[in-house]
Amino acid sequence: MNIKKLNGLLFKTLVENGAINLSNNYKYIDDLNVFPVPDGDTGTNMKMTINSGVQEIANLKIESMDEMSKKLSRGLLMGARGNSGVILSQLFRGLHKGFSGHDLVGPTELVAGFRGGVDQAYKSVMNPVEGTILTVAREATEYLEKNVSSEMTINETFKMYLDEAKASLERTPELLDKLKEAGVIDSGGAGYVLIIEGMYKALQGEFIQALDDSEMQSSSAIVESNSEEFGYCTEFIIQMNNEIDVEDELKSALAYLGDSIVIVQDEDIIKVHIHTLTPGDALNIAQKYGEFARIKIDNMSLQHEEIINEASTKNDKGPMKKYGVVAVAQGKGLVKMFYDFGCDKVVTGGQTMNPSTEDIVKAINNVHAENVLVFPNNKNIMLAAEQAQDLVSDKNVIVIAAKTIATGYSALSMLDLNAEPEDIKEEIEGTIEDVSTGEITYAIRDTSVNGVNIKESDFMGILNGKIVVSTPSLDETLKSLTDEMVSDAEIITIIYGEDVSKNEVEDLEKYIEEKHSEVEVDIIEGKQAVYNYIFAVE
Repeated sequence: MNIKKLNGLLFKTLVENGAINLSNNYKYIDDLNVFPVPDGDTGTNMKMTINSGVQEIANLKIESMDEMSKKLSRGLLMGARGNSGVILSQLFRGLHKGFSGHDLVGPTELVAGFRGGVDQAYKSVMNPVEGTILTVAREATEYLEKNVSSEMTINETFKMYLDEAKASLERTPELLDKLKEAGVIDSGGAGYVLIIEGMYKALQGEFIQALDDSEMQSSSAIVESNSEEFGYCTEFIIQMNNEIDVEDELKSALAYLGDSIVIVQDEDIIKVHIHTLTPGDALNIAQKYGEFARIKIDNMSLQHEEIINEASTKNDKGPMKKYGVVAVAQGKGLVKMFYDFGCDKVVTGGQTMNPSTEDIVKAINNVHAENVLVFPNNKNIMLAAEQAQDLVSDKNVIVIAAKTIATGYSALSMLDLNAEPEDIKEEIEGTIEDVSTGEITYAIRDTSVNGVNIKESDFMGILNGKIVVSTPSLDETLKSLTDEMVSDAEIITIIYGEDVSKNEVEDLEKYIEEKHSEVEVDIIEGKQAVYNYIFAVE
């Protein structure tokens, strides 16, 4: 059916179909990681961001495009995770601005919405990089601006936008050398195209069914739930469509999502309990068995933070202090370390599990201070932190440009709060400039990056974001990276992960002391996942 005008309810249907299309293919997007490290999370972040928006509008019956897009924008904004998720939220935020004042939207208003999205997204990024989701959205919009007329249908306009977005996506390796070198298209752009494709299919009457995990593209593992990473305590009751026994089937379907799984079936009622990092996935899987009678989801990570930092949540908080600190970290050792440094709140997250804008806002709001310093400690969390900064109005929020755990560690270890806010920020970021970050992890595929030939399962040494060595031997990679890092260093801090033994760390310490006796060595048990070692070099 050809549509001349979009209203809020139809727009909601399009977005829901787009979200399902992305969710069914998010593993494929995760695998489009430029670096062959096991932390590709663009698909996961975009999926969680768009689903946050869908959840916000799920029960709304608003016919106005202005109002429906406003609600959707708010949901995406609060649920945005990672750079890709934040940019996606800004594309929809600008889309809403383009629809402002319109209950119905035709082709020309739709183009204005897409233009608003592009302008908002580019504005939100300090240094926009071409060959990314930004380029895909911009080039598709520019094509519409040249070719769309008011006589066209919404179907024709969306088809034109989708076709040009796909063409732009295929051109991304020509604009970004690191994509060409890795042999991939841009992951954020690919995720955006999947959303637009799903929206267009809904216009054509093609409604996508959510897939089980086993049916999804890609063989890569999703983020594994780890009891040490907490996640969400998810409980729900399903009123079944019939009384067949599905207890074992549902248990198998949910097994990959988390732990502490308890499933009880009583005739046509099923009660489910699971600890998971992705409660939305659990609900999607369970929904095919019937209708939800009750749903309860608790964020155990936030509960854990409140227990650890109990003093800050007491009813009697006392006088507001001048400064407070929020940091992001993943791994029990790192979380404890940042609390030991005096952080008021540590948001659980990092590689593979970026916290949302809302998570950071909540942490800031729970700090009883006039000025709150935020240490994202990951380049993929910077935008979410900056977005949180804009959403908090009753405190002076200062986002520190700590883009790695190493820089956050070094800055916090020397933090002096006896100055004015901007002077503190300047001093901290001056400290960060003198810190190098080293990392050891393993390769998930064969590739060549920066002239380094990499084989799957190799151990890679990364220095300041650049892969400098890759060998089958962890010991060989460690020594090669260490020699390069400490050539002019005074101090090296070794933060070792959950899969590293103390004997291995002691051997590394001995190697540095014997070959680089002038370098002081500090050791921290970080218990982080993904990276065997993180090094802060000063």
